[in-house]
Amino acid sequence: MRNPVDLMNPEVVAIKQQEIFKFNALAKSNKNVVNMTVGEPNFSTPSHIKLAAIQAIINDDTRYTVPEGDHALLQAAAGYMNKKYGLNYDPDTEMLVTLGVTEGVFSTLNALLSEGDEVLIPAPCYTIYGPDTDFDHATPIYLDTSKSEFRVLPEQLDQVLQAHPRIKAFLFNYPNNPTGVTYNKVQLEQLAEVLSRYDVFVISDEIYSELTYNSKHYSFAKLLPKQTILLNGVSKSHAMTGWRIGIACGPKEIIEQINKIHELATTAVSTISQAAATEAYKNGFDDPIRMRDEYKKRRDVLLSGLEKLDFYCPIPDGAFYLFAKIPDGMNQDDVFFAKDLLNQEGLAILPGSFFGEGGAGHLRLSYAASMESINSALVKLGDYVKNYSHAIEHNK
Repeated sequence: MRNPVDLMNPEVVAIKQQEIFKFNALAKSNKNVVNMTVGEPNFSTPSHIKLAAIQAIINDDTRYTVPEGDHALLQAAAGYMNKKYGLNYDPDTEMLVTLGVTEGVFSTLNALLSEGDEVLIPAPCYTIYGPDTDFDHATPIYLDTSKSEFRVLPEQLDQVLQAHPRIKAFLFNYPNNPTGVTYNKVQLEQLAEVLSRYDVFVISDEIYSELTYNSKHYSFAKLLPKQTILLNGVSKSHAMTGWRIGIACGPKEIIEQINKIHELATTAVSTISQAAATEAYKNGFDDPIRMRDEYKKRRDVLLSGLEKLDFYCPIPDGAFYLFAKIPDGMNQDDVFFAKDLLNQEGLAILPGSFFGEGGAGHLRLSYAASMESINSALVKLGDYVKNYSHAIEHNK
């Protein structure tokens, strides 16, 4: 038999493994590394949520649910989103439980896109958006936001939509991974006014909605409900990344089509995870507050330390990332910088170029880590900068 890979789908073979996962695996291979790459809470899932999962197992609640998700979970999620964000979704027809937001993005794009379509993606961005679009024989159109403090400006948006009439969807993530930048109500209204003039779906990835620091999160779904597919979940809000629970919300006729892809891919999400998420949405309304307050303290310490080392960062108003510009006078190759920093100091942070256009020359640091790790990271980064400066002086 020939090499089996040669007989497989060439489009799948051409897909590259996610660089962020490879780099994280490299960092984890050394136990002495201070790892600031991981985009997940270092908090434990709240006890009442874990107990709900245990009780589901005891009750033998371990069989399939319907593909769209357990009704109790959908009802609880609808109530939570109504109280938190003023959203009104019918749990029977306008909501779908997905295998995390990752599957939500994949299934949504599969349902929306045809060959030749385009998807507008503000960049830098989370790394799955482009490959997911490519996989559907569509083309990602990246909007570089690095010259506008990593926010999409309404005039930029209008210009790109006019220039690309084949854009089918605007894939929007805020608070943003990797920059931590988010939007206030006025800024969102300006974008919504532009988008309302086009036949374009808005895929609004709001998984970090509970982690905003200076103002309450405002959901884009309130502004253009008929055009918007809202993606959210409990991974970041309730420290439940491994439970793999996402929620997709939108008009009935759109959710019905997404559900067709979802059920082919998953049949249904884990019943035990759904029981845990039901408890999170019903009785975990205030669970994110303690975590958010701690993240803000960590952000401020890390931001202050980076500024002292001449790294410029837009002040993140959400999520748990800092997107730091490598200081002038240092090697601007962010991939080399990150690998050399790992080798020389045992500090793992991600190159900004992994996140696409506008990311080159930057580094993403996650402060979903202990304060001890953050302080250690600043010492290691300071030593690296100092040694670099000494080497430059020595070679003059």
